[in-house]
Amino acid sequence: MDDYLTFRKMITPIIIQVVFWIGAVIIALYALLQIFRGATSNYGGGTLVLAGLVTLLLGPLFWRIFCELLIVIFRINDTLTEIKGAKGAKK
Repeated sequence: MDDYLTFRKMITPIIIQVVFWIGAVIIALYALLQIFRGATSNYGGGTLVLAGLVTLLLGPLFWRIFCELLIVIFRINDTLTEIKGAKGAKK
């Protein structure tokens, strides 16, 4: 607990995972809404259906890549902290 209070241990990677799942659900719901709106449209709904399918397939993928990049930044920090600790222990 002391590591969290002194900011030596980060909680943001855990929060990023939760935000990823919330974002993935929102993206999927938005894509399904686009598909539904396109399917029930009187004129020109094919574009909405296609856009919805593309969003359904690529949206969560790009969202995952973005979240992974954020987590990589924190993993770099953890690794550098371990290297700093190992270097300090040798002295």
